Amino acid sequence: MEVKHRRERDFEDLNSYDNILELLGADFRNRDFHLKHTFDKSEVRITEILDDGSIMIVTDPDFMPEDKNITIYGLLDRYLELNLDLEEVRGPGYFKCKIDNIKRATRVRKDIRFKVNPDDVVATNFKVSKHTIDITNFKIPTSIKVILDQFQSRNSKLSDIVKVDILEYGEIIFDEVKKTGKALFIEDTSKQESHKALTEDFIDLYNLLGDQLETYMKKNIERGYKSLIICPVIYISETEESLPFAYIQIISKGDLFTLDRMIEIKELSFNLVDRIRDANTILLQVHQQIIDISRSGAKIKISNENLKKYLVHSKGFIFDIVFKLQAPITIYAEIRCIFHDNDNNMYIGVDFEGNSSREDEMKRFNSILEPMIKDYKKRLIKEVKQKR
Repeated sequence: MEVKHRRERDFEDLNSYDNILELLGADFRNRDFHLKHTFDKSEVRITEILDDGSIMIVTDPDFMPEDKNITIYGLLDRYLELNLDLEEVRGPGYFKCKIDNIKRATRVRKDIRFKVNPDDVVATNFKVSKHTIDITNFKIPTSIKVILDQFQSRNSKLSDIVKVDILEYGEIIFDEVKKTGKALFIEDTSKQESHKALTEDFIDLYNLLGDQLETYMKKNIERGYKSLIICPVIYISETEESLPFAYIQIISKGDLFTLDRMIEIKELSFNLVDRIRDANTILLQVHQQIIDISRSGAKIKISNENLKKYLVHSKGFIFDIVFKLQAPITIYAEIRCIFHDNDNNMYIGVDFEGNSSREDEMKRFNSILEPMIKDYKKRLIKEVKQKR
C-alpha cells in the first residue's frame, strides 16, 4: 500500500539493543502492536526477544511480506514504530525478525484515537477547491482570469478608466502594491502632497518615487488624469497567508476621489475575492465513512470519484461531521496523508485545524466525543485485563 504523507511525524531513533529492551519492557507480550500500511489493522504480538537481538512475532496467518520488510507500530507512552527484517518463517503468520531500527515520536499523542461504527457517525457536505490557486508563483487559472475580466466589464462605469488585472512584475508602483498589499490613493494628481501616504495602510508615492515623482505627475497631468486609486485584491490562502495577486484601478479625468470612494473600491475587492472562492469551490453532499476519530483528527474512507479527484490535490477542505441523532458539526480539515486500497478506495488522514463560524462548534464536538472516549477507555482496560 502506497502512502503519501503531507506532513511527517517527528521521530527520534532508538537503535541500541539496550534501548529496545528498556522500551519494550519485561511485559512486552502484553503490548499491542499492529501491521503498518494494512487496512484491517492486523494485530501483532511479540512472543519472544532472543539473545541475538531478534524477536519472534505472531500476526495474521494470511500475511506474508513481499519484500522481507515488516513495519509494526504501537502506542506505549508515545507512538512507536519498529522496522523489521524477516529472517525466517516459522509458520503461518509466525516470523523470526531482526530489528532494523525503532523510531519513537518526539511528542506524546495528545488525543486518543478510536474506531467508530459507520451507523454512529458519518462525514458529509464536503466543500473542496476545484483548482489549486498557486498565487505565490502567480500561476492563475484561466477561470480566475475570466472572473477578473467579467468583474471589470460589470464595473466599467465606476469611473472614466477602470482596470482589473493580475499584478505583474516590472513597474515600481505595482511591485510595491504586490509586495506590501497596500493601496494607492492620489486625491489630486497635480499636488505633491496628494502623493504622500495618509496612513500606514497606503503607499507613500512621495518617498517611493523620489526624484522621479515630478516625471510621474507630469505624465498623469498630460493624460488628463485628475485622481487615481489602485486597490490590491488580496487572496487568503489555505495557510491563512495574505497574498496580493490582482488589483482594481480607477482613474478620474473630472471629479476628485474622496476616501469614501477608496472604501467603496476596497469593499469591491472583498466581493471579488468571495466571487473567486465561490467559483473555485464545489459542494459534494455525499456520505463517506469515518474509520477512526479523535479530538484532533480522523481517518476517512473516500469512495466518491469526484471527491478523490479534488482531494488528491487539495491541502484541506471543509466538511460536516454528523453523529447519530445530532445536528451537523462543520470543521476545516487539513490532509496529513493519503493512501489507496486494492479496490481504489482513497483513505485520508486529517487534522482538524479549525471550525466554521457557527458558535461553539468544536465545544459541541468535544462534548459528543467525550462519552465515546470514556467508553473506549473502559473497553480497552477490560481487554487488557482479559489478556493478562
